[in-house]
Parts: sequence; structure tokens; C-alpha cells
Amino acid sequence: MTTHAPQAAQSVTLPATLGEAVAALSAMPAAVPVAGGTDLMAAVNKGQLRPAGLVGLGRVNEIRGWQYQDGHALLGAGLTHARMGRPDFAALIPALAAAARAAGPPQIRNAGTLGGNIVTAAPTGDSLPVLAALEADLVVAGPGGTREIPVTHLLAGRELLGPAELIGFVRVPLLHAPQVFLKATGRTGPGRATASVAVVLDPARRGVRCAVGAIAPMPLRPLEAERWIASLIDWDGDRGLAPEALTAFGEYVAAACIPDPPGEEQLPPAVLHLRRTVAALARRVLGRALS
Repeated sequence: MTTHAPQAAQSVTLPATLGEAVAALSAMPAAVPVAGGTDLMAAVNKGQLRPAGLVGLGRVNEIRGWQYQDGHALLGAGLTHARMGRPDFAALIPALAAAARAAGPPQIRNAGTLGGNIVTAAPTGDSLPVLAALEADLVVAGPGGTREIPVTHLLAGRELLGPAELIGFVRVPLLHAPQVFLKATGRTGPGRATASVAVVLDPARRGVRCAVGAIAPMPLRPLEAERWIASLIDWDGDRGLAPEALTAFGEYVAAACIPDPPGEEQLPPAVLHLRRTVAALARRVLGRALS
């Protein structure tokens, strides 16, 4: 299969296993892996990207499901948003299922994949704040074997994928506790997030994990707000909080992620509105998780 381009023909390789995909990328370093192609092919069609070749991952079945491993779920990078949105997956990782269902219209959810969402690393990627709150790890396959890195390290650019490396799996702890994801969009119905918030309760550690997406190049963790609200929760009781505490948590999260400017400066109205949106989302997701 070839696709004609203005400068050169593009070859397309369709491996059947993750090892074959790594070998194909090793043999042709300028090739680009593609799964759902919801972002990659859009860039190709706009003329923004002209890869020398494509390595299609659609036939690599080992990364299209999930399995259990030592109290974790090992999620294949080829899982589509549509698959993650189904009830059986939602019972496993509710917040990630909610993010998958909010990822866009059906044609995007049917094609887009978990690994693609991570590699593209668009600030509006709905799965990213959930994975940050879950403190997920990536299992990366490459010519030298496999290695694990925290998902936040890749999103922050602290660690990068090497030549011929692919995300094979995402390792997520199974907390068996409430977790909620919500996002705000600029229009009614599915759309890109203007802000999103994920909250995960961790009763074993008596902790609250929160991540805010879409407002910065990578998800933000308001760690001080997490520790403060966790100290107020009666972990051995009903875990309820007064409305005032929920409101204060929302404002704490918003101020941590969108701080006041120095001196006498004021936040622009659009930024102030965004901060209020983050505060409202954080208040709601925590309230739903605790209820």
C-alpha cells in the first residue's frame, strides 16, 4: 500500500504483533506509528505532516484489551475510547470510562485510542488528567525490551520515547474506590474541553488525588489542596463534607492551578472565568466522589 505525496511515496506496514511493530520502526526510523489516526491523519490531510512511512497498529491484538496484574489493570494502548466507555470497563476504572465517553462524537470514540491520546499529549486530551490522578505508569516497548515510566514524566517531557519505541500498555492501580471525571466545553454536546478535573479517592492511603486538564500543556496536580481536603475527611465514617468545605476545595484547586498575578495586576476576565470554571468542576467532582 502506498499513498502518493508531493515529494515521495509513503509506505504502510501492518504488523501483527508489538514486536513486529518495533522491528518495523527500527528498520525505517522515519516511519510514524498510527492507530486510530484521529490526530495524525488530520495533520497529514492538512499538509502539516509528511511521514516517510506509516506503521499501522490496528492488527496488533495484544494491545487492544486489558488484563489484571498484581492489583493493577494492564490496559492495552490500542483500546479505543468506545471500548473503554462500556459498562464492564466503567466498573473497573470509572473515571477513565467517563473520560472516554466524553472524548468526542462516535466516529472519534470508535477510532481514537488510549495510547494515541497519551502520545499526542494534547492539553485537551480527556484521558490525561484521569491517568495523572491515578498515577498510572506506561509500559514502553522498544528494541532493547520493555521499560516502565510514569505517565506524567512523558507528558512533562522529563522522559521521551526513544527511537522505535512504542507505548504498549498503561498500568493503572485498581483502587476499588470512587473516582469522578467532569469537563467543561465551549458548546453543548461533545467537544474539546476548556477545563477538566478528575478526582480519585484512595481510602487505603487516606488520600485524595486530583488532576486538572486542558488549562496547561499537561495535567496539573494541586498537591497541597489534596492533602488539605484529605485531612478533613472522616475515612472511617461516612466521608461526607460540608458544602463550605467542598467550595473551599474548589477555590483552593483553582487558585493553585491559575494563581493570582504578582503585584496589583488583575486576571483578565477570560482567565478569571476559567478559574471559576475549574473551581466549580473541582467542587462537583469531589462532592460526587464522596457521595
